[in-house]
Amino acid sequence: MNRRAPRRWAALALTGLAIGSLAACAPAGGTSGGGDGDEVTLTWWHNGTGEPLLGFWEDVAAEFEEANPGVNVEVTAYQNEELQRTLIPNQLRTGSGLDLFQQWGAGELAAQVEAGYVKDISDDIAERVDELGGVVAPWQVDGATYGLPFNFGISGFWYNTELFEQAGIEGTPETLDELYDAIDKLKAAGITPIAVGAGDGWPAAHYWYHFALKSCSPEVLQQAQIDYTFDDACFVEAGELLEEFIGSDPFNEGFLATSAQQGAGSSAGLLATGNAAMELMGHWNPGVMGGILQEETGNADATPPEFLGWFNFPAIDGAQGDPTAALGGGDGFSCTAWAPPECTELLEYITSVEVQTRFGEIGAGIPVTPGSEAGISDPNLQQVLAGLQESTYVQLWLDTAYGPTVGGAMNEGIVSLFGGQGSPESIIDSMRNAAATL
Repeated sequence: MNRRAPRRWAALALTGLAIGSLAACAPAGGTSGGGDGDEVTLTWWHNGTGEPLLGFWEDVAAEFEEANPGVNVEVTAYQNEELQRTLIPNQLRTGSGLDLFQQWGAGELAAQVEAGYVKDISDDIAERVDELGGVVAPWQVDGATYGLPFNFGISGFWYNTELFEQAGIEGTPETLDELYDAIDKLKAAGITPIAVGAGDGWPAAHYWYHFALKSCSPEVLQQAQIDYTFDDACFVEAGELLEEFIGSDPFNEGFLATSAQQGAGSSAGLLATGNAAMELMGHWNPGVMGGILQEETGNADATPPEFLGWFNFPAIDGAQGDPTAALGGGDGFSCTAWAPPECTELLEYITSVEVQTRFGEIGAGIPVTPGSEAGISDPNLQQVLAGLQESTYVQLWLDTAYGPTVGGAMNEGIVSLFGGQGSPESIIDSMRNAAATL
C-alpha cells in the first residue's frame, strides 16, 4: 500500500479536522432524570425515515429511557429536506417543543448559535470531545462545542458495476476526460449515464462543489470560507466546467424535477432499480437505496443492490485542485438552548462506543467514535472508508462551510445554471452579494 500524506480537513474558520488514533471511550452511563421525581420528556427529531436507521434510533431512545427512569424520549423522523429547510428553523424560532435535533454543523450551526437557539455543552462533554478529536470541529463555534457528530463520510459516484461491464467500461474514471468517455459508452449502450435529483436543489449543487474542489487549491478553498473571497479564477472555472458537463447531456430525463431520495423515480431509486448507471451522492446512499427497495418490493429484508461500486469524483488534468481531494461532511445532533440536562446525556450515549459500533454494523454510515470502526462490515461503507483514507484533503460541504446566507445563495445560483438560466459568473456574484449582507 502506498503511503500518503496526512489528510487535511477543512472546517469552519481556521479550525482543521484531523482524526487521529485515539483510545476507545467507554459507553456513557445514564443517570436518573427528573430531578425531584418529576417526569422529563425529551423531544428528538432526526432524518432517518427509512430502515435500518429508523428502528435503530427508536432502540437507542428505548435504551436510554430504561437506563434513566423518569425520562421519556419522543423520537420522530422527518424527511431530510423538510426537516432542514422548514421544520427545524421554524421550531427553533418558537423557543420550545424541541430538545435534540439533527445538526449539520459549521456555518448553519454558527447562525443558530448567534440566534441563541443552541446549548453550549462544552463543559458537559469535554472528555467525549477529547476522545472524538478533530472530527468535532464543524460542531464548534469560537472554541465552544454545540453538538456532536455520529457519522462522517465523503461523497463520490455510486455506480452499477453490471451496467459498466455491459457498456464495456473497464475500471473507474480517474480523470474528467475518462468520465466523459464512460458517459459516451453508456449512451452508446442505451443506458442513462447519471441520475441526479436536481428537484431537491442540493444534489445539483454538489456538482459545482466537486468541480470547485478539483479546480481550486486547498489553500484557496480554506481562505474562501474564512473571509468569503471568491476572486480566484478557479471558482468561475468550476461553473464553466459544470456548464460544459450539463451540455453533454449525461443526466436522466426530467432531472430538473427529479427528487433525490423519495421513491423509485428519485435519483437514488433510478440507480437502485438499474435505470441509471451512476449517481453522485454521499456515503448514506446505499442505505437510502435499500429503504427504497423495501418500499417498492414490500420486502422488509431487501438490502442495497449487490452491483454497487464507488469512486471519488475524478481529477481534472492541469487544474490546481488536489486530485485526491474529497468532499464530505457528517451528521450530528445538537441540544436546544432550553433543553434539560438529560438531552446532553442522551447525546453522550449516542456517541458512545457501544452505540457507535452498532451504528457501523447496521450499515447506515461511518461512525466517528474511536474504537467503533470494527462495526463497519458493510462492503459499501468499506469502499467509502477506503476513499476517505486515500484522500489527502477533505473539504466540508460548501453550503455547510459557508453558512445559510452565502451557501443558500450559492445553491440557488447553481440550480439556476442547471436550468439554463444562470451563468458561471452569476453564481459568484450571488455569493459575493450574500456575503456583503453579513
